[in-house]
Amino acid sequence: MPSLPLSHILFLDIETVPQYQAYSDLPDDWKTLWDHKASFLIRNKEDETTESIYNRAGIYAEFGKIICISCGVLSGANDDKKLAIKSFYGNDEKILLFRFCEMINKWAVDNSKYLCAHNGKEFDFPYLCRRLIINHLPIPSLLQIAGRKPWEVNHLDTLELWKFGDFKSYTSLNLLAHTLAIPTPKDDIDGSMVWEVYWKEKNIDRIVTYCQKDVVTVAQVFLRMNGESLIKSVNIDIKQ
Repeated sequence: MPSLPLSHILFLDIETVPQYQAYSDLPDDWKTLWDHKASFLIRNKEDETTESIYNRAGIYAEFGKIICISCGVLSGANDDKKLAIKSFYGNDEKILLFRFCEMINKWAVDNSKYLCAHNGKEFDFPYLCRRLIINHLPIPSLLQIAGRKPWEVNHLDTLELWKFGDFKSYTSLNLLAHTLAIPTPKDDIDGSMVWEVYWKEKNIDRIVTYCQKDVVTVAQVFLRMNGESLIKSVNIDIKQ
């Protein structure tokens, strides 16, 4: 784990949903492509169909879209740490991605800055890059990995850090937080419900709140794993 100022780390989390509200809304060409993809996911599962699992399409960058990116940056030290959180969200993915990239390009003006997410190397970071390409937007330098050696990629992942080289299992952020005795807010939704809250309830604010809480938890987990004191709830500033 690199030794670096905590203020040089941008903690982030993304929320994604299927591009269409329901399987029946898919254009014929996309329906064919989803059927092919989903057929591998439901193999030997007689109670599922390519239609019944369409709510899972959001986890695949080709079939999903980003509706929220929440970011957090630390300042201060010891028991006076502060976490400032900013979210980019909305129905227009290209606009929110553009605004996120604007921010990250201004913040990461040199190679001393890092990104940190839970399972970020497997999900958040590649998903962001894929959706940027799909939306004809350039990938910010901090997200670029092409042509770089592993130690030149400034990406941190709390899941990877927790594995300590053991790649046999997956530990959720919620489980890890509870294991490390980190208090987490009681949420009324979890990740599996985001598609329904977005497409059926049309309540994106609820999703943004959920995403922001995950950023707080990622930051707290990272601090705990580095022997640092946690952020007090009164020192969390959510910027609109």
